[in-house]
Amino acid sequence: MRKSYTQKIDLVIREFLREIQIDRKLKEVHLVSEWESLMGKTVASRTRSIYIRNKTLFLHVTSSVLKNELIMMRQNILERLNETAGEKLVERIVIR
Repeated sequence: MRKSYTQKIDLVIREFLREIQIDRKLKEVHLVSEWESLMGKTVASRTRSIYIRNKTLFLHVTSSVLKNELIMMRQNILERLNETAGEKLVERIVIR
């Protein structure tokens, strides 16, 4: 008699992504793509570039006023991003 070792496909894919260590990068890409929904259309339209490297979020903004606002909201933004990711994906924010 054969034994059945069936598993749900989503669990198998998640385990595979974890094994090849790409799941973190996928979460980073997802956060960048969700920037507008997290921060709003106004902030997103004035954000020229956004990327994550070594647990640091880099933002390039076109407005000095927006830059100051984002600096004051830095901790709140970190909490939102990490909550969306489901883990501590970003530890620091650099705004230029």
